[in-house]
Amino acid sequence: MSQHTPSAFEHNTLEAEHVEHSLSLTGTFAMWLGANVVVTTILTGMLLVPNLSFLHAMLLVLLGSAIGIVPLVLIGVMGQRTGLTTMILARATFGRVGASMPAWVNLCVLVAWSWIQALLAGMSLDYAVESLTGYSNVALFTVLCEGLVVLITLRGHLGIETAEKIAALLMLALATVVFYALAHHYDLASITEVTAQGGLGNGIAFDIVIATAFSWIPLAADYNRHCKSVTAAVAGTWGGYVTATLIAMGLGATVSALSLSTGLEQTYDPTQLLSNFGFGLPAAFVIFFSVLTTNVMCVYSATLSYMSVRPSTPFWKPALIIGITSVLGSLIPGILDQFQNFLLIIGSLFIPAFALMIVDYFLIDRGRFTHQNLIAQAGRLPTFNPVAFFSYAVGAALAYYWNWVAPLSFGASLPVFVVTGLLYYVATRWQRRTRGMRA
Repeated sequence: MSQHTPSAFEHNTLEAEHVEHSLSLTGTFAMWLGANVVVTTILTGMLLVPNLSFLHAMLLVLLGSAIGIVPLVLIGVMGQRTGLTTMILARATFGRVGASMPAWVNLCVLVAWSWIQALLAGMSLDYAVESLTGYSNVALFTVLCEGLVVLITLRGHLGIETAEKIAALLMLALATVVFYALAHHYDLASITEVTAQGGLGNGIAFDIVIATAFSWIPLAADYNRHCKSVTAAVAGTWGGYVTATLIAMGLGATVSALSLSTGLEQTYDPTQLLSNFGFGLPAAFVIFFSVLTTNVMCVYSATLSYMSVRPSTPFWKPALIIGITSVLGSLIPGILDQFQNFLLIIGSLFIPAFALMIVDYFLIDRGRFTHQNLIAQAGRLPTFNPVAFFSYAVGAALAYYWNWVAPLSFGASLPVFVVTGLLYYVATRWQRRTRGMRA
């Protein structure tokens, strides 16, 4: 397998021995905070209210984010210990060729995420420019934003880490100012009195929060392999994500409840949303930067996913193509209206796959998860792992059935994760025992 040596503009590699351990506990916390205090997470909070009461929604946010982030933390630990990207780690579970399946799925999902992020960034920049000059062109600003995303992506993880720290500070400052202004101009206590209107059951709402956490799992090892220690990978990721989710979804739920109590029209345009409270222009710039940096993470990991299948490809080529694809996808009419369904689909696709990888590493045989086995001598790996694909198919079918055909009152995410992992564990043990008896 040919190796790709990173240039001055490409601080990335699939090779574990070249990984730079640049993330401290504080840096990891800031990275996952900056990645998730973002408009899409705010929109998720808006989805929950008024379907649920404010206090009920925030309880589900706390529980869902605290529990949903655990698999992400575990995949991140795998990356930190091995120095390998998420989709390279998938080779140990799915096989040398079989791992291309989750890699392609991850690539498609991250591109879809990038569509949404590119549109939101373009909308925010358009609002700012129109406020200052009167000129408006969302499509043009979306193209400009995505061009900047590609340029930052080519700087690799070091550029992303720096950008996320800045994004974390900016979004924390914005959230603080917005909450202060809302408390100053409105009776915040009134949001607890907004009556739940139904539409989302507890199970679906809980699944949406967990699916938000699961949507980040494919990126976990890509970034946490750069952590200086396991403690930084665990505490930094868990703390940063849960804090970010409470802030962002809390802000979305708060503004949604206030919009209803004050008679304002709800909107998916974040700058228009905040302009109703007097923060349109400054919010536009901050939201633009935060969405930009999150989109960079999506494009970077999508590129690594492609390289795990085509390792000889120069990094800049898939990064550029994915950036162009993101612009085209962002122009799809009504894409934001499908945001809720998109989150549920992510859960259906990723929960079973990563349940298998976590069980494989932590309960079955972590010795297979090495650079030597998965990269240097990858040709010796089995082509496919039938047990993994069978378990995944069962898990995906259960996710579909329990999400859309016969929804569970307590949500499908955790049952699917547990059942899929347990099935894989039992089937793998049985397969090895059978082989041992034959030998």
